Amino acid sequence: MSVEMIGFLALILVLILIFLRVPVTISMLLVSFLGIYFLRGFAPLNTAIHTIIWNQSFSYLLTTIPMFILMGEFIYMSGISQEIFNMFRKWFGRLKGGLGISTVGASAMFAAASGSSVATTGTIGVMALKEMQKYGYSNSLASGTIAAGGTLGILIPPSTSFIIYGMLTEQSIGRLLIAGIVPGILLTIFFMLTVYLSIMLQPNLAAEGERVPLKEKFKSLSKVIWIMIVFLVVIGGMYMGWFSPTEAAGVGAVSTFLIALFRRKMTRDLFIASVSRTLSTTGFIFAIILGSFLLNYLLTITRVPILIADFLTSSSLSPLMILILIILMYIILGALMDALAMIVVTIPIVIPVIQALGYDLVWFGVIIVLVIELALITPPIGMNIFVLKGIAPDLKIGEIFLGASRFIIAIVVLITILIIFPELALFLPDRVG
Repeated sequence: MSVEMIGFLALILVLILIFLRVPVTISMLLVSFLGIYFLRGFAPLNTAIHTIIWNQSFSYLLTTIPMFILMGEFIYMSGISQEIFNMFRKWFGRLKGGLGISTVGASAMFAAASGSSVATTGTIGVMALKEMQKYGYSNSLASGTIAAGGTLGILIPPSTSFIIYGMLTEQSIGRLLIAGIVPGILLTIFFMLTVYLSIMLQPNLAAEGERVPLKEKFKSLSKVIWIMIVFLVVIGGMYMGWFSPTEAAGVGAVSTFLIALFRRKMTRDLFIASVSRTLSTTGFIFAIILGSFLLNYLLTITRVPILIADFLTSSSLSPLMILILIILMYIILGALMDALAMIVVTIPIVIPVIQALGYDLVWFGVIIVLVIELALITPPIGMNIFVLKGIAPDLKIGEIFLGASRFIIAIVVLITILIIFPELALFLPDRVG
């Protein structure tokens, strides 16, 4: 059996194990151990574990992930998430569909501090669902808006998905995070338009909210000034070149901790709970990242990525057609497997193709994150759907998926726009200090 065939079989075996619900890390490590041992023997396997797993675990960039996660935990503990939603509700709630628009806006602002789609869905969902049901929103539209709004957590910086992609592709984390700003704003607007148009076409989906005095609207702005300051300091500091992404994550975590202390929301028990959840989430992510590095090594020595890149680039297909096929592949995989697993397994194969076609890897990172967003609300795996179902057991899975499906159009439209106008994602990163 040729070395290349062993590489292809290893990749297929990893996918099969993941589909069988074997933990992603175990799937990658088991196949990598067996493949490297079969090809090179025990001594090279031991060397690979030491040089790849051990050395990569000391990567300075890895500390960015727990700092941003901790930043989101502190924001949640400080109670600002409730005030974010209340602020948007007071400004837009009077409109027909205003609570849905408020939910998307609150999700976007909370995403700017959490970097997690699951956290955004769970946190905003608890508040928004009750309000929308109170004012006669259909369960389908209400739940779909919450699930879709939660996806903004991995596009609007800070985003752990951008950090993981950057580590796997050796791209600048700072450029990737900043590249998500304009697409994140555009997608937020597209989601708001989706809510508005849905109700224009089907007025029975929602009712008008209550009128709020202008004075109270402006007063609500003062409640969320904290989150705006943190976002400007963290992202603005990276844009101006004042500090690196890792330093920005540390500044964000310390800032949100001080905010929670100032608001008298941080107790010893809450601090321990925040750190505990951060460690648990970080450990899960780190295990997958380190496992992916070893799988990448196996694929490299079997020349699988190079063979696929050579095959596609020498075909009669145009670069645009190959890109569309890659995006369709991700959409299909996203409907069948965990989004993070999909990325860490496929990136070593896809990136050589993207490079050979001459596409910018930072721009492609934004495309990848948008495809992950599709996966989060696409049946049957859609993580955000099940998160929302967990906090609202009375909702039916079918009506959540139905409500979220209308937002898939917005994501596909944005992907299309970015393919036609890649400058929308690259304009800010190209001007980073």
